[in-house]
Amino acid sequence: MNENIENNEEVQVPVELTAGEILRNARTTGRRKREISTVAKQLCIREEFLNALEEGNYTFIPETVYILGFARNYAMELGLNPDEIVEKIKKEMGLIPGACSASGDGADDEGPTCARPSLKEENPAKAFFVRVYQFIYQNWIWFAGALALIVLAIVLVFALGGDDKADVENTVPVVEVVAKVNEPEFKTVVRERFGTENREKANVILQAAQESWVKVEDGRGNTVFSRVLVAGDVYYVPVGEKYKATFGNAGGVDVWVNGKLIPDIGKDGERKSGILLSPDSLISSKK
Repeated sequence: MNENIENNEEVQVPVELTAGEILRNARTTGRRKREISTVAKQLCIREEFLNALEEGNYTFIPETVYILGFARNYAMELGLNPDEIVEKIKKEMGLIPGACSASGDGADDEGPTCARPSLKEENPAKAFFVRVYQFIYQNWIWFAGALALIVLAIVLVFALGGDDKADVENTVPVVEVVAKVNEPEFKTVVRERFGTENREKANVILQAAQESWVKVEDGRGNTVFSRVLVAGDVYYVPVGEKYKATFGNAGGVDVWVNGKLIPDIGKDGERKSGILLSPDSLISSKK
């Protein structure tokens, strides 16, 4: 009789939360409940990307490096262990060998499963258009500048007349002179540039040698830049004495002051905050 009862009892197996459920619970429970829009503004990450992370919809974010970078940034902001969240997402996306069943659909009850397939496995056409949209969104200022130059060239052609080719040709070197900016000899090939509005005057330039989260705040504590930089990415720091930086991987960021590379500001994987981004402070701290 007792044996039958014991055999009929249902064994309660604890359900492991996905990375998205952990992120959502951290944001919506406890003392620091926050709206996702508030966190998105603070991190300078689009709200729909944070929603995609919480829903496990990794195909919405075009590049794997952005998925993992946004997740690490989000986890740190919510007080979670970023390495654990990133590891869990890699397993859910099938980026870790052996994390998914052989069939790829999680049909093996005894083996691990994936919450979502990787981006390349799901709707390649959608992934392509998402990448194109993201590229245009991030580099809109260059597209706008190019369009303005094309319009200006057309106006000059009609204004000066088709026969006055010499005057039109003389306008081309002016564009080249404006676009030419003296920069240091970066150690890593430039991948993408940020803060280009400060490019001509910046005396402090940051370049990622490794993947690293970088946040820059002004003297009032307002965030002016927050992003996961990938190796080769460059950020031009605004000119001023009160800008401070936080580095998620201090050893992975090269700091150039007045065109010269200063010694590393920290070790690989070391988080450092409150770094004053003024030439005098950076140079004196390394003496």
